[in-house]
Amino acid sequence: MKALRGITWPYAVIALVAVAAVAFGLLRPQQPAPTAATAKKKLSATDRVKRNPPPTLFADGSIAPIGKQADAQRRKADALFAEWKKAHGTTRDDRAFTDWAARQVPAPPTAKQRTAQLHEVQALAKTRTEAGRKAATWLELNGKKDIWKLYLHDQRELIPAQRGTAEKARLKAALKLAKTISDRVAARDRQPAPFVLDPTLRPEKHIAAGAKGPYSYPSRHATRAAAAVTYLSALSPHRAEDYRWMQDEVLYSRLYMAGHVTGDLTAGTLLGDLIGDYELAVTGH
Repeated sequence: MKALRGITWPYAVIALVAVAAVAFGLLRPQQPAPTAATAKKKLSATDRVKRNPPPTLFADGSIAPIGKQADAQRRKADALFAEWKKAHGTTRDDRAFTDWAARQVPAPPTAKQRTAQLHEVQALAKTRTEAGRKAATWLELNGKKDIWKLYLHDQRELIPAQRGTAEKARLKAALKLAKTISDRVAARDRQPAPFVLDPTLRPEKHIAAGAKGPYSYPSRHATRAAAAVTYLSALSPHRAEDYRWMQDEVLYSRLYMAGHVTGDLTAGTLLGDLIGDYELAVTGH
């Protein structure tokens, strides 16, 4: 399965596709046109990915550097969360945790650091290909929530329904908390996205002259991905490597399409790892 990395789906999604192809219809060459009834029905993450399966994703060599930086944030987060746990135990207190976690996000990069990181994004933008754009677009669309829900769906097929329902609710809670805290920090620090600082990076965004937002520190994609990967890896440690591979794909895609600079992604990863640790602790993992 590892040989397929960078050109197709990671193990968990491959299993969902190849083993359950009949059930989910992902390998059918054509999808039937939605009826009026199905058009009104809210699609699940599985259905959305089924209708829009992933293209060829980025090669391992491209995503490895940001992956190493994500690993470093994980170690920092574990040490920080040990302090929270020592003071608060394992009782759920989302309000107190939100305040605390927001304070753990380091100050944004200095102007000099952010300029240097912007130059890295500008250089990467010059190497874009049509295949890369397709990969980044798919990862941007699905990397916030759907791919993580799909991974969990794969796991839930093999466990009792009651447990699967509980795990689904916990992943949802972690993703929601990730959005809440990352949005709070972004509003506090007000760091413009790279395509705001240099509108030529994403001309289709139509950024008005003098615009200050959207703000990109910390990355919401990175925060959600790290929270999900921390949680999912505890549930299925044997798949942790695949989850982290997909996390690295998501992070790299945000650099590739100038949604973030590196500092945005490392800050989001740290925050997401804290959230994942918290969700595991309060649910008894």
